[in-house]
Amino acid sequence: MQTKLTVLLALALSASAIVVTPRSEGVTSLNETTEAPACTLVGTLSPGQRPVISPRLRGTSRGMLILLGSSAISPPKRDALLQSIQKLSPVVTSVDSVWLHLVKCRTKKLEDEMADVQSPGRKVLDQLLAYGDNTQLPSTAEYTNRGTKNVVYVTPRAGSISPWSSKATDISGLCNLGAHVERLERGVVYVFTTANDQSLSLDDLSTFANLIHDRMTEVAQLEPPREDLIFAHHEPRSLVAVDLQSTSQTDAKEKLAAANKELGLALAADEIDYLVDAYITGPTAMGRNPTDAELFMFAQVNSEHCRHKIFNASWTIDGQPLEMSLFQMIRNTEKLNSTGTISAYSDNAAVLEGNPASRFSVSKIDTKAGASRSLRHLYESYIEDTPILIKVETHNHPTAVSPYPGAATGSGGEIRDEGAVGRGSKPKAGLAGFTHIASALDIMVEGPIGASAFNNEFGRPALTGYFRTFAESIPLSKDGNQREVRGYHKPIMIAGGYGTVRPQFAKKVPFKAGAKIVIMGGPGLLIGLGGGAASSQVSGAGAAELDFASVQRDNAEMQRRCQQVIDACVSLDKMNPIQSIHDVGAGGLSNALPELVHDSGLGATFEIRDVLVADSSMSPMEIWCNESQERYVLAVSEEGIEEFERIAKRERCPVSVVGVATREEELVVTDRLLGDDVIRLKMNTLFGKPPRMSRKDVKKIIERPEFDESLSSYLPSSISTLKDRLDQAIQRVLHLPSVGSKSFLITIGDRTITGLVTRDQMVGPWQVPVADVAVTRSSYGFDTITGEAMAMGERTPLALLNAASSARMAVAESLTNLAAAPVSDISRIKLSANWMCAASKEGEGAALYEAVQAIGMELCPALGVGIPVGKDSMSMSMKWRVGEEQKEVSAPLSLIVTAFAPVNDVSKTWTPQLRTDVGEPTVLVFFDLAGGKTRLGGSAIVQVFKEIGVAPPDVEDPKILKAFFQACQEVKEKEPGLVLAYHDRSDGGLFTAIVEMCFAGRVGANISLDALQSSESPVAVLFNEELGAVVQVKESEIHKLSSVFVGAGFPSTSIHILGRVNTPGDQNIAIIHAGETIFFGHRADLQQAWAETSYRMQTIRDDAAGAKEEFDLIKEDTHTGLFYDLTFSYELSRSLFRRPKVAILREQGVNGQVEMAWAFTAAGFDAIDVHMSDILSGSVLLSDFRGFAACGGFSYGDVLGAGKGWAHSALLNDTARKEFVEFFSREDTFALGVCNGCQFLSHLKDVIPGAQDWPLFKGNRSERFEGRVSMVEILDNEVTKRSPFLSQMAGSKLPVAVAHGEGRASFERGESQQQALEGQGLVAMRYVDSKGTPTEMYPLNPNGSPGGVTGVQTPDGRVLALMPHPERIVTLESNSWYPPGFKGSWKGTGPWFRFFQSARVWCG
Repeated sequence: MQTKLTVLLALALSASAIVVTPRSEGVTSLNETTEAPACTLVGTLSPGQRPVISPRLRGTSRGMLILLGSSAISPPKRDALLQSIQKLSPVVTSVDSVWLHLVKCRTKKLEDEMADVQSPGRKVLDQLLAYGDNTQLPSTAEYTNRGTKNVVYVTPRAGSISPWSSKATDISGLCNLGAHVERLERGVVYVFTTANDQSLSLDDLSTFANLIHDRMTEVAQLEPPREDLIFAHHEPRSLVAVDLQSTSQTDAKEKLAAANKELGLALAADEIDYLVDAYITGPTAMGRNPTDAELFMFAQVNSEHCRHKIFNASWTIDGQPLEMSLFQMIRNTEKLNSTGTISAYSDNAAVLEGNPASRFSVSKIDTKAGASRSLRHLYESYIEDTPILIKVETHNHPTAVSPYPGAATGSGGEIRDEGAVGRGSKPKAGLAGFTHIASALDIMVEGPIGASAFNNEFGRPALTGYFRTFAESIPLSKDGNQREVRGYHKPIMIAGGYGTVRPQFAKKVPFKAGAKIVIMGGPGLLIGLGGGAASSQVSGAGAAELDFASVQRDNAEMQRRCQQVIDACVSLDKMNPIQSIHDVGAGGLSNALPELVHDSGLGATFEIRDVLVADSSMSPMEIWCNESQERYVLAVSEEGIEEFERIAKRERCPVSVVGVATREEELVVTDRLLGDDVIRLKMNTLFGKPPRMSRKDVKKIIERPEFDESLSSYLPSSISTLKDRLDQAIQRVLHLPSVGSKSFLITIGDRTITGLVTRDQMVGPWQVPVADVAVTRSSYGFDTITGEAMAMGERTPLALLNAASSARMAVAESLTNLAAAPVSDISRIKLSANWMCAASKEGEGAALYEAVQAIGMELCPALGVGIPVGKDSMSMSMKWRVGEEQKEVSAPLSLIVTAFAPVNDVSKTWTPQLRTDVGEPTVLVFFDLAGGKTRLGGSAIVQVFKEIGVAPPDVEDPKILKAFFQACQEVKEKEPGLVLAYHDRSDGGLFTAIVEMCFAGRVGANISLDALQSSESPVAVLFNEELGAVVQVKESEIHKLSSVFVGAGFPSTSIHILGRVNTPGDQNIAIIHAGETIFFGHRADLQQAWAETSYRMQTIRDDAAGAKEEFDLIKEDTHTGLFYDLTFSYELSRSLFRRPKVAILREQGVNGQVEMAWAFTAAGFDAIDVHMSDILSGSVLLSDFRGFAACGGFSYGDVLGAGKGWAHSALLNDTARKEFVEFFSREDTFALGVCNGCQFLSHLKDVIPGAQDWPLFKGNRSERFEGRVSMVEILDNEVTKRSPFLSQMAGSKLPVAVAHGEGRASFERGESQQQALEGQGLVAMRYVDSKGTPTEMYPLNPNGSPGGVTGVQTPDGRVLALMPHPERIVTLESNSWYPPGFKGSWKGTGPWFRFFQSARVWCG
């Protein structure tokens, strides 16, 4: 459940207590207008107390326990929420909230036992539910105890199960409560106080209800939740048939049309005709009525979302029939240039040729052959080709309906696509993009959090993206009097990325009849029903109930488990039991299972009751068609099913064999409970096509008013000089979201997970988010220099002026971004093209055809670039009513392009950071790819003055673009040190490109526009967004740079020297035009303007005081950024024959084990994969190991407190507890806990000798996941000098990767405990500022730990727990920034490799 966190989203709650629970019959919710009964006592938690039980509330059968927990909202967020509520309801004087835990026991007897606070089971439950901080107001306990008024309950909607519930129930089962507790669920109790103690009415509450709950996933009500609604076990709903037989053909069509509307199927008229023929009137009709499951399945399988009807349609434009479909034109690019393509248009993602690299993974050694028990899951390396898979998806409709789960499941669905290629594959790096209206704050806040949270928890770094807001009144006439609003009222949510697949499994191969058909992943729930059809409609065109049904929920931890099963199967080489795999997405099983068998030319028989579900009341149709997330369908060989199930059991991943493939191409779904066939259809009926869609449209030519380049028409007459007008323009442009800093979107994402990231968004020692491209290494290895790159391009506002220009510029921008990476040849680049359009709006279809033609038939063929993958969303309009008036807004035609390519040498990637350490003057050189043109149409400068312009930028000559790209690569290959910095010209124009380079280097520049060909209008020169790039080069090497580009075919007349980069310390930026200074400003002032939009968003969303501290650092001259002050130097690892064994320990949800294993392996250890399942079962003994490393991630999704569930599963299991106690008592062992592993060890401190003063680690000060590079000091004390890991690094100060949501050291006993810890020398590591002083300033201290504490150790140094991630940056290039001189002296290793080398030396 996501409690909204922003002021503008109004999180404020009143001093009355409000509980949010699922909406159900007989419950008064905030969405209803009936009188609500008073609340009853639900229990309370006073400061310092553990959860307490409330009186039991009886339902229709057994009851449930209600226990209140710690604070559900922090004091700063509580204050912000109150301010927001008071704007709407001034009578509210305070608000507070606490967690509400609902416990469903298996029997009445067990419930009574758990109600006894002294019972063993209850004590365990109380331990588990004591998480977080308790900062409630003094009045909160009084109000919840009294429980009569001004108390509101918020819980998940009826019939749903929250992700929290799934994970918490898992933990309780592993902590010996499985026999007692059937399920745990969680809500929130809101308590409000009011002036004169007046009661809040439903009308009062309705004014601010949106601030305390998400109406799409939760219900707020004035009475305590009822067991029969929260934990209902109803009888299964029945299968429904639509009666078509008892009427005439005409009536049958009308009945089916009525069912179409009622069920939200979005069937077209010709599809209704097709189905009536198939069932009752056609020559081979089945002669029966269709079931609702069959109709729903047909609608999903044949929806626009799944079948792409518009892209496959025939087109007539202006009365002229056109030869090619849109899809044919896209495929033309691969037809002409398939270089490097392994598969396209045929799988869940396209597959490209990569580079040979070392594959590092877990091997399976057969213990029957005599191998050591502890080597069964040894990590090993071997060389093989590493094909790259690429995919970019959209999830627009769900994100519009409910932003957090919509964006989260959008990312999750795309990640599943990347894992379901061929016979099993692996996601590697991700991206996310958002386009919406600026006033859609919930989407702006919750959407990115949802996307980032899923990537973080799954364990995929999010390395690039885009962010655009647009909603403008666009002139439809030259005089500007006729206008229409165009904007992203229906948002775009882009999720994408790339992964890898083993070459032998890169393509799906047909499997045989008899194969077992398996569903892997979470249970089916009544959520996401009809998303495929819903996303194919104009938003607002369907019923509200259908929007509720299409809301989805995310559980990234479950998807992580599924991926672990896939990885293990793929590692079995020829014994891989997976024969084919698909993800479950739009349409749920009704789409995925038929598609799986249809691909092999087979049919299948399924049993609906073998499908794992968590809601017993679901009908067969609901089981078959729901879109519950985190599921895959697989064909598993008969001989491999036993091994597959063994792997799944170890990973605790639910799997169910639901059917078998048959030779007869018929789809049969039986129901042993209700008796009737749910489905019985020939495959050709389901996949047969109704008549091909035919589209007609006309081109629209609109004359629009010219943009006044002097700006005088848009500003008061008092702003009369060019300099003053330019100042105004600069401020406006730098604040535009598409131009300004995206830091608030970036730091909530993990950018270092896997340890393979070599270029993320943050650049330089000040970590400024301006990188052009994302780059990863092919695999693990100091000598592995190859990799992959991706970059994005999108120029959607241009489409309002010229659709073809917009498409061409999107492609070109992706290439000028990608040019920063070392790509051997432009022909190796592959594009994903994601199209969004209101295709039914007059003129938009014609514009779409023009845009597709421009890149599919012209630009991409000219460049030699293919488009093997993409997606379309053809319903980009939003409808709503204001009174009796119907409103509709359509988005601009939108093409989002992502360019992917293999990389030759990851160390040669360019960044925008200006360098001042080269010992001689440097200059900025501008490469103008537009031949001097300065068109402003659709650019940021016209947008900030509420205009659109006339002529948009465009690709003038593909040959020049191609020459530019090839020259960039030639420079990297032949003159790798020639270019010091690089940045392309894009949103915000040349001015923005230059100042962003200055921000990254904290230095100024003197720029002259006089050398440019068209410098008459400085506004146009500075702010046009034509293609171009700026590079920094030594003044003495200008000719060398020019020679390479001219030699590649780039015109010398388009190469211009703009001016000099200032000397260090001079941060002034001056712009000269016609010999006069027209702009003079300081880097810090400009950067604060550029960062202010991000800062304001952080203030709303995160901790406001911390956001201010970060914003102020921009102007702080003493903040000199990251640095390396080392007490050691590079040292080559010795080649040792003996390799001590280290257990790489993980629990479900842990995702950082592979990079940890590689770091130990590279240092001379045998790294063994050990799952907690192995420890709990006794199949692996810790006595076999010299050490263990507990890895980072999200065990159980951090539910009940990060690391707590993991620790309690060990402490409360006799076998596991004995293993850990004995291991810690041995004096020859070491233990390392990193991030989630650190949290795990902190909860084990009672069994770790000498750890009694360790803190726990709780939620970050920002209340947000923090992905940062932070400075730390390794303390120089006697304990650290004994540390296996830190003894050779003591006294050093250096940057380290940080990625966590709960890293704040929390001392239960207060300062005395902290002093005891420090006094014993048990603080091993702490955050420091750029002077090397311990700090609590955000974000230098990213989590608010007192004294900067971020690593603790035992008195003998053998057990070390730290929140940062040294294992992710053991190679030099994996460090986001390092001094250029390190490249020669450190031989590809990073300083943090010494951490692991030291451990190997300690072992002897």
